[in-house]
Amino acid sequence: MAETMRAAVFKDVRDIHIEEVPRPTCGPTDAVIRMTTTSICGTDSHIWRGEYPVAPGRVIGHEPSGVIHELGEAVQGYEVGERVIVGAITPCGACFYCQSGDPSQCAGYEDQWGSIGGWRLGNSMDGVQAEYFKVPYAQANLARVPEGLSDEDVLFVTDIATTGISAVETAEVKMGDAVAVFAQGPIGLCATAGARLRGAGLVIAVDSNPVRLDMARRMGADVVIDYTQEDPIAKIKALTEGRGADVCIEALGIQETFENCIKSVRPAGMVSSLGVYGDKVTIPLEPFVYGIGDIDIRTTLCPGGKRRLTALMSLVKAGRLDLKQLVTHRFTLDQIEEAYALFSNQEDGVVKVVVTP
Repeated sequence: MAETMRAAVFKDVRDIHIEEVPRPTCGPTDAVIRMTTTSICGTDSHIWRGEYPVAPGRVIGHEPSGVIHELGEAVQGYEVGERVIVGAITPCGACFYCQSGDPSQCAGYEDQWGSIGGWRLGNSMDGVQAEYFKVPYAQANLARVPEGLSDEDVLFVTDIATTGISAVETAEVKMGDAVAVFAQGPIGLCATAGARLRGAGLVIAVDSNPVRLDMARRMGADVVIDYTQEDPIAKIKALTEGRGADVCIEALGIQETFENCIKSVRPAGMVSSLGVYGDKVTIPLEPFVYGIGDIDIRTTLCPGGKRRLTALMSLVKAGRLDLKQLVTHRFTLDQIEEAYALFSNQEDGVVKVVVTP
């Protein structure tokens, strides 16, 4: 009889709970990791609310830190017992998209997962909110944790940091640019940090949650705007000599923030969209200048692979990227239902939760 483990399983809308499930088996190109710390992502909340479809019975989660428990025979250069993190995106390194420099859209050199892009964990295959999880294409996706860094130091490198920072990379933020980030949830906060790292001259954070606006200042915002107290569009234009921001980043995934980005960006500026949208999105005609304003709109799925994770961990180790400060609540795996409710409903000033076995 196969060994079992405890895992957070999606059953139905607002029903993710702990079940006893089979422990994953390790194929020749896989690794099995014993999870030591994980988290709940905003995308997991979309799944919990029924806004993003996954199969009932799926183990959820895609932000892991852990210890190598088993290695496939084709995986070289690693040892059982090493501490690693694994990205939310697990590129194969060999398919058309990986070889074209677009690993987040990885199609895989095998078709067994039927994934949407390179996001497999907790989506098209079982995820990491469990005692153990399987890593596909392990050679390309196991990133060793540097000495001296804790799980909480590096955990968010796996998704929200690489995603948030990718927004400014996709937008090609230049030194001295004015960048406005709409929504200061975990990914928006990392986009704010990314704008500072990229050399933006003015970083503007927009939200209404005072805890998150305070966090935004610590992550690198020069100006914070509470949109319930003042018009963010007018404020952004006032701060940029009436032009609008060079880059506006949408980090929530709703029509209002997307539209506000279009209204706040300058002509020939860029809107960089990170949010996972749960409904149809439309472009307002006049702010889009009827299609002739040279406004560029780009979307981004977070980059994956061990090289990306290692690069971001080097920023953490150098003290240039402090992600541990995002942790506001801690739970055990057995408390996952409580953790989902608190995080998804944004209760008690939550920014990020961590979950341990």
